[in-house]
Amino acid sequence: MKKIAILGSTGSIGTQTLEIVRENPDLKVVGLAAGANIDLFERQVREFQPKLVSLQSEAACKELRTRLADMQVEVVCGMDGLIQIAEMEEAQVLVTAIVGMIGIRPTIAAIQKGKDIALANKETLVTAGHIIMPLAKERGVSILPVDSEHSAIFQSLQGENRERVSKLLITASGGPFRGKTREQLDTVRLEDALHHPNWSMGNKITIDSATLVNKGLEVMEAKWLFGVDLNQIQVVVHPQSIIHSMVEYVDGGIMAQLGMPDMKLPIQYALFYPDRRPMMGKRVDFYELGSITFEKPDMETFTGLKLAMCAASEGGSVPTVFNAANEMAVSLFLNKKIRFLQIPEIIEMCMDAHKRIASPDVEEILASEQETYELIRAKF
Repeated sequence: MKKIAILGSTGSIGTQTLEIVRENPDLKVVGLAAGANIDLFERQVREFQPKLVSLQSEAACKELRTRLADMQVEVVCGMDGLIQIAEMEEAQVLVTAIVGMIGIRPTIAAIQKGKDIALANKETLVTAGHIIMPLAKERGVSILPVDSEHSAIFQSLQGENRERVSKLLITASGGPFRGKTREQLDTVRLEDALHHPNWSMGNKITIDSATLVNKGLEVMEAKWLFGVDLNQIQVVVHPQSIIHSMVEYVDGGIMAQLGMPDMKLPIQYALFYPDRRPMMGKRVDFYELGSITFEKPDMETFTGLKLAMCAASEGGSVPTVFNAANEMAVSLFLNKKIRFLQIPEIIEMCMDAHKRIASPDVEEILASEQETYELIRAKF
């Protein structure tokens, strides 16, 4: 029996992780954390019977305690609650499906307790990779990627000498606006941006895919996760989303992981690594597919990707500012307070205004985040 805890259980990755638990009786959920979706969270707690659960606000926790008065479950709250779940003695694996830099502290706490991390919270490595990866190595902890692209690279590295890696090729669907001009992007509606052609994801990640910011964040994450230089990572637009990413080796050989656009495969692979389990679902039919195509990303139109590459190159506290600015800009766009093209404009404004920190600690990372938020609030 493998025991897991999940941060972000009511989100897209969290709910799909619980689907995998339903299909595999040798998985046991011992801890769950979510934001504010009390109705769904209550149903999850009643179904999976975890020992410890957490919600973001004290008010939500108070209501949950009342609702769960008939159960033997402890309800904790806020950041302290996330850390308590991350440190649970019973849990062997922590699934970090929570969105945002709120995931940094509990991830560090879990690593310090020797828990393996099924990582879906990309902000953890984007902003604190220089802290997380050395700590994981020191504690002998595995960081198992859940993002489809990083899982594909991870799978393509199995049985190979990592010192013989020449290049990582991260694929991108191109999002709903692939091929559009900046003039066309200036008038896009929120509803259009939320309509991804291949993937079903949460709103924030769907917008990040539309701007190609998500691909920039994945480049930053891959740099830390696989220990490669930035010039060894290449983004390739692949509209069909069948090849999830590739690894090129020094002899020119390329290993790729293919499959349907379905997050359950990388989640399950992380939970059972190095084993592979049967999983229901549609399979790739190459006769039906017919062909797959590739393009160079248009970084002049989708400037979010170009800014991400600049942030990754500068390093230090700049990726934190990039990430924080994008988070708030996307929130403003989702609330229809800014236009689509203002998302990268806000990111660039914040990067230009930021005073660089070469190797920030956790406090400096979180301070840079708050400074970025304050700058945006003052202008919007």
